[in-house]
Amino acid sequence: QVRLVESGGGVVQAGGSLRLSCKASGRTFPKMGWFRQAPGKEREFLADITVSATTSYADSVKGRFIISRDNTINTVYLQMNGLKFEDTALYYCAGKILLTAAYDYWGQGTQVTVST
Repeated sequence: QVRLVESGGGVVQAGGSLRLSCKASGRTFPKMGWFRQAPGKEREFLADITVSATTSYADSVKGRFIISRDNTINTVYLQMNGLKFEDTALYYCAGKILLTAAYDYWGQGTQVTVST
């Protein structure tokens, strides 16, 4: 059974940092990504990373968030620095089997709340 399980969310003051983790089980994904969805807004792409550590970022988080992965434990991370109130959202990780296709598997999400 393929599963993605996020952890590491919580409440943090503006300007603070959090590191999210996403543990994949059941298979290895050539590409994994992080997304978020705030109440009343559409899901937003944040960053992705291939198994060879090629990364890409949304402009909204470039320079503040860092995506990484540890292939030995099938886990992807999102280091979030300089958090802002508008970063408050439910954060999801996702896995993609084919690099040119849509994401196939999603986690259940972990809540990040940034207080002012």
